[in-house]
Amino acid sequence: MISNRILRRAALSALVTVFAAASALGQSSGKRVTYYYQTQYYQGNYVSLAPIWEQKDKHTGKPKTTDVMVAAFHLGYNADNTPYIHLNDNPPNDPMFDVMWRQVRTLQKYGVTARMMLGGAAQGSYADLFDDWSTFYPILKKNLRRYRLNGIDLDVEEDVSLPNIRKLIRHLNADFGDQFIITLAPVASALWGGANLSGFDYMQLYQSPEGKMIAWFNGQFYSGFATLQNPTDYEKVVQFGFPAEKVVAGMIGNPSDGGGYVSISVVAQTIQKLVAEYPDFGGADAWEYFNCLPGGLANPVQWANVMTKAMGD
Repeated sequence: MISNRILRRAALSALVTVFAAASALGQSSGKRVTYYYQTQYYQGNYVSLAPIWEQKDKHTGKPKTTDVMVAAFHLGYNADNTPYIHLNDNPPNDPMFDVMWRQVRTLQKYGVTARMMLGGAAQGSYADLFDDWSTFYPILKKNLRRYRLNGIDLDVEEDVSLPNIRKLIRHLNADFGDQFIITLAPVASALWGGANLSGFDYMQLYQSPEGKMIAWFNGQFYSGFATLQNPTDYEKVVQFGFPAEKVVAGMIGNPSDGGGYVSISVVAQTIQKLVAEYPDFGGADAWEYFNCLPGGLANPVQWANVMTKAMGD
């Protein structure tokens, strides 16, 4: 009979292997190509991640996509007051996600980082986390380990204090190490001191000791907070003090997925200009994968091809 110690050692070894396979690409400086993956099922059919690893760069042999955000995770209480963590409306261990988790493992083997997106427009996860830290932080930590995720994307769209977000980042870094990728996803205007949904000041966070633990920021340049119609709003972020390599330009991938959609061809032109201006440009992300234009439902990975070409890779 195999001892628990051996099993734990094997599990830790597997986790380290997953991190090693993906962290070098994920932590590399600039020009990231990221999908947010919230719609796992569309019209009753599973939305496969396989096209991501099937679309490889001819120069590197690796997928053109560098990062996938599995979205959206939420913390809260059931009707009977028991705590939960959900992936959208279901527990992440629901059988409906079995194929997805297997495909996430495959992505990681190809060097694509897979991360948990926590929070988003459905508020309450962070309030519950900080109100009952001893209950919810262990749940969060357990699931990050269980699914061998390479990191976490903190999408804070509710009031959170600066000491609390620093506490969360500090604990994540202490528990998972420097290879664990911690990113945040503010509306882009919060990165130049403008409209902000998070409650805390992002420059103060960046300049804090925990700021060094943040890999980069996935700025939301849409929904009326900013735009990628031209380089101006991204330039404002850099001029405010955030290095270009630390700022990924986020866009709506399809007008049906949110407000502030800008044609992907126009965004590509903006990104070409930004790369010329900032050679260490942080990259691009799209909300969201399943119907991302220009390929749409039939070929969502075409977006990654367009972005890679726009960034000159």
